[in-house]
Amino acid sequence: MTTAEQDHGDAAWRPVARSHTYELVIDRVEEQILSGALRVGDRLPAERDLASMLGVSRSAVREALRSLQAQGVLRMSVGTGPDSGTTVAALPNQALTRFLRLHVALANFPLHDVVEARLMLERESARNAALRATESELDELVRLVDAMDDPDLDRDRFNELDTAFHVAIAEAGGNRLVADMTTAIRESLRLPLRQAFHDLGDSWTRIAEGLRADHRAVLEALRARDGDAAERHMTDHIRDFYAKIPAVTRDG
Repeated sequence: MTTAEQDHGDAAWRPVARSHTYELVIDRVEEQILSGALRVGDRLPAERDLASMLGVSRSAVREALRSLQAQGVLRMSVGTGPDSGTTVAALPNQALTRFLRLHVALANFPLHDVVEARLMLERESARNAALRATESELDELVRLVDAMDDPDLDRDRFNELDTAFHVAIAEAGGNRLVADMTTAIRESLRLPLRQAFHDLGDSWTRIAEGLRADHRAVLEALRARDGDAAERHMTDHIRDFYAKIPAVTRDG
């Protein structure tokens, strides 16, 4: 590292105001990642050095680093080898979907917003999956639809398979971010949907038959590599679904 690079790096870790908390340390690390100064695999300064650079206590640094580790942003390892210390990690898909899932579940968004978000994501995924899905991915979708066609399937298992079907289409679409966002939104609705299915009583049989027909229509469009039809069937499926499930469509 040249002297200029060293000076730039030291300036990047300028002290934070002492009145601020560990969240300011998190902000500073995020600034470095967003600016490109820190990349996956880069090592952060030692805890003591970082505390000195930022003008904060080591406990504040420690709390900030642990928070970022819990989010999957950092990897912390003890020892003296090449993998020791605190390094920037590639954010696992599970960490991102967990964060989004909890945010959607806790933010109490109006259902209309959730439905529209699902529509934007899933109709694009359906169109892309019609063009990009591999034969093995299509085979998995066939397996899921066949499993949902079992007339003796209980409602909880149907909900699980339905979630897996929509997530599989998002993944087959080939856009990782869209797939993760779709997964997060769909997973955030798992428990409300489970309760809604049970609240349907005797009307469940009729609703389930309609959902199975929708799934078949989407699947056939995907197998025909018809992006327009796949998008249309997915849009109709989602809109009709929320129209038929009053326990879910009731905001607040």
